[in-house]
Amino acid sequence: MAAAKKTKVTVSTKTKVKTKAKVKTKAKAKAKVKRKVQAKARPEPKTIDEYLAPLTSEQRSVLESVRKTIRAAVPKAEECISYHLPAFALNGKCFVWFGAATKHYAVYGLSKVSKGDLDDFETSGRGTIRFWADKPLPAALLRKLVKARIAL
Repeated sequence: MAAAKKTKVTVSTKTKVKTKAKVKTKAKAKAKVKRKVQAKARPEPKTIDEYLAPLTSEQRSVLESVRKTIRAAVPKAEECISYHLPAFALNGKCFVWFGAATKHYAVYGLSKVSKGDLDDFETSGRGTIRFWADKPLPAALLRKLVKARIAL
């Protein structure tokens, strides 16, 4: 009779382990659903103006200056949204993206980044340049980098 009790305990232990695994799986599923709901709550912007609308006034002004500088450097470029970011395209192909994060701003796609010009900024090997509102990217430097990018 004691052996039968041990068997029951073993079965209930296995059941507890299975139940814990199910709880973890359910929690992961709920988190995944929550992320999907949040993504649907923030629809992808269709224009740069729609991207800029929910930003703070400081973020909007910094990105508007980036937009104006790129527009001046390449007047034939078309504004678009790509990868959920504002971008500019030539002949249907995006060549530069820009955006705002919580603590910084960034310009993406500038693959011909010369390290000497960008010592004061955070960069990555893939052409990302990060800058801050109190230390903006100079318009002349951005213009130079954009023109070098379209020359490729």
